Amino acid sequence: MNNQDREVPVYLFTGILESGKTSFIRDTLNDPGFSRGEKTVLIVCEEGIEEYDAVALSKNNIFIETVEEKDGLSQEFFKKCEDFYKPERVMIEYNGMWELDAVDEDNMPEEWVLAQVISTVDATTFNMYWTNMRSIIIEQLSLSDMVILNRCTNETKRNEFRKCVKIFNKKAQIGYEAAEGFEDALKEEELPFDINADIIEIDDDDYGMWFVDAMDNPKKYDGKVVKFNAMVYKPPKYPNTCFVPGRFAMTCCADDISFMGMLCKSNTEIPFNDKDWVTVTAKIRREFLKEYRGKGPVLHLISAEKSTKPEDDLVYF
Repeated sequence: MNNQDREVPVYLFTGILESGKTSFIRDTLNDPGFSRGEKTVLIVCEEGIEEYDAVALSKNNIFIETVEEKDGLSQEFFKKCEDFYKPERVMIEYNGMWELDAVDEDNMPEEWVLAQVISTVDATTFNMYWTNMRSIIIEQLSLSDMVILNRCTNETKRNEFRKCVKIFNKKAQIGYEAAEGFEDALKEEELPFDINADIIEIDDDDYGMWFVDAMDNPKKYDGKVVKFNAMVYKPPKYPNTCFVPGRFAMTCCADDISFMGMLCKSNTEIPFNDKDWVTVTAKIRREFLKEYRGKGPVLHLISAEKSTKPEDDLVYF
């Protein structure tokens, strides 16, 4: 294989000092689903309490390069790593106080491709950093493909954290890890809407979470009234009193987009066309549908009003 055929994925890990980057990277490298002996260069840009065992890692084909200053992440440095190691994978534990411009793909060898940006956040210190170092936190969160909020306890306000991330980065996946001794903190996913409200109002950014939860737990929503913004889809075989309001969702990548919608029944004909955007208020009933091969959530229309397409109409997870 010549150099033009090589493609080296680069995984960038960001986060303020002591946010759990080193532990997360170590766990990732020890995951047999991720590591199968590929030659890996681990570029470490800050020294924390947790350390790596360079000798043990080298036995697993993982080699550490340490960079103490941001200027050290130069084109010359990256090229040196490429020429010396010919890595199959690169992982960068970035300094949480540095701006992220040093890891632009234009600064790297042409074989290197930025595959994923992962940020770790300590739930116990997030509010302090959010108040005093917001610009740094925003830069990291806005560029991340995945954000891990770790050291969660029963008091952690995951819903508030999720909103902070989604304001700047709708596409980011968010994961939660419990602090030691707080395994119960993560047993039930915190929903970003009030399921006990007279009318459950679903924000555009929360549609995906609501849809998945309703499909997985239809009994929980049986008899509930919900309000959300959606695109109209009218299947050809359905009567004019039925339609499917929903959203297109990117479940993992740009090539994997699917429509997420529920059947909605009305007592009158639907006055909307395909691809119209409407605000739907409906009562959810758990009913049998052949598409479900059993019982699932079905909407019964209370009202529907013409609305506008969201600035970003895709749903992300």
